[in-house]
Amino acid sequence: MGIVDDLERARRAYEQRDWAVAYDQLTAADGEPETAALGPGDLMALGTAAYLIGDHDACIRALQRGYRLQIDDGNVLGAIRFAFWLAMVHNLRGEGAVGNGWAARALRLLADQPDDVVERGYLRILEFYQRLGQGDFAGALRIGTEITEVARRFGDPDLLAQGLVCQGRLLMYSGRVPEGLALLDEAMVGVAAGEVSPIIAGNAYCAMIEGCQEVLDFARASSWTTALTRWCESQPALVPYTGQCAVHRGQILRLHGAYADALEEFNDARRRYAASGAQAAAGLALSECGDVLRIRGDYLAAETSYDEAAGFGYEPQPGRSLLMLARGRVPAAVATVRRLLAETRDPVHRSRLLGAAVEVLLAGEYVDEAETTAAELAGIAADFGCVGLRASAAYCSALAALESGDADRALPQARAATQLWAGLQAPYEIARSKVLVGRSFRLLGDEDSAVGELTSAYRMFSDLGATPARQDVEKLLHRETAGGLTGRELEVLRLVAAGNSNTEIAQRLVLSDKTVARHLTNIFTKLEVPSRTAAAAYARDHDLL
Repeated sequence: MGIVDDLERARRAYEQRDWAVAYDQLTAADGEPETAALGPGDLMALGTAAYLIGDHDACIRALQRGYRLQIDDGNVLGAIRFAFWLAMVHNLRGEGAVGNGWAARALRLLADQPDDVVERGYLRILEFYQRLGQGDFAGALRIGTEITEVARRFGDPDLLAQGLVCQGRLLMYSGRVPEGLALLDEAMVGVAAGEVSPIIAGNAYCAMIEGCQEVLDFARASSWTTALTRWCESQPALVPYTGQCAVHRGQILRLHGAYADALEEFNDARRRYAASGAQAAAGLALSECGDVLRIRGDYLAAETSYDEAAGFGYEPQPGRSLLMLARGRVPAAVATVRRLLAETRDPVHRSRLLGAAVEVLLAGEYVDEAETTAAELAGIAADFGCVGLRASAAYCSALAALESGDADRALPQARAATQLWAGLQAPYEIARSKVLVGRSFRLLGDEDSAVGELTSAYRMFSDLGATPARQDVEKLLHRETAGGLTGRELEVLRLVAAGNSNTEIAQRLVLSDKTVARHLTNIFTKLEVPSRTAAAAYARDHDLL
């Protein structure tokens, strides 16, 4: 067995995307006595394989050697390619100063080259991310467009996919969401066809799904999450992108109400991110965990997750504001959402905050401000056209209308929200929308229909384990359908319905027989029923048991 055999096996494994085998065989070939070292092409493959199995140090060593070989051979354009990837890898590791150094070296080498070379397009990618980091969205969009133009001119699939992703995301941030999503779809055509190299493909997958999540385009996000899962599973020993894949699977599971499974995915993603040093990404996974825990009513664990997310440099909003609201810290929640909206100007990122802001502002009794915020969300949803945003906007419009006492305006919006969320198979959001339908019916005087909607929502929340939402609906049901019974009277009624005598009820609740009798008299009066049997039937009919 010699270097030829090792290289043949290495190149075959590389083509088959078996990155661990490719790395091992290239490393073995590099150490054979009958050769001095690998050539530039095999060093690029070695660096790529090392990156994809999570060994960034080995990746950088291979790329540095490839760069030096190209310089020594006088292949300046080849050296620029290696310098570009060195800049990218260092930047992805969070080593911006080193990455900028390699970018500057590549630009210096490019200065003496012809104007129309494809390498200029690759170096524009580095400039794109610099502009993006500076918040220069207009400049970044211009550069993304130029990258795409260079890629089309040279027929370079990698550069085209990257350019379309850059251009598409910036079009979205500028408010042109349908155009931006169309470009992301175009980028994914080349990725799905296998025309794009693995690192660029992985970045494109993640950018596509993140963009969909940002504008609540859950249908697109679900489709591409499934594709990303297949893509990751087809590559043995792949390390990058598996954390993102777990996060995105968790987001879809949460949408569909599979909270336990979603938490498993988020925790898996957190472990993968923490091991690779991707701190901001680990913060995202922890923030997502906090959202699920908050919905389930585990406020202490949710706060811990949000705190840990913040420790990784990720601001867990608007989830933390909603947790403040759930804990009764309304002024703090109002101050936070106002600060977030003041800091966030682009419509994509504002759209993620506006729904929570409406809930918080209404809790603070800032009804006019909440109405304005709901109207802004409705406008963005109409422009973007994404079903999830439209559903969120309809819900917020209904909620604001109810707080103003306008049931005629609230009811069609609440029904629209219910239907839209149903199309996305989102049970928690369906149940929340049903609550607003029930409240609208109640304001319009249709109590039977109100009880039906509220009861349906109650059961859905119970099935999901969404304890706080279930308790809120329970209060709505008991306050009105039980004729204003007190909490103690409800306890007595349930025990009566279970067949207990007055003495047994007194023993269970540590009361006197006389007190139990008085409670029963009050129950009969409030419910307008003549007997224990009728009271028990009322309790069963109104789902009070």
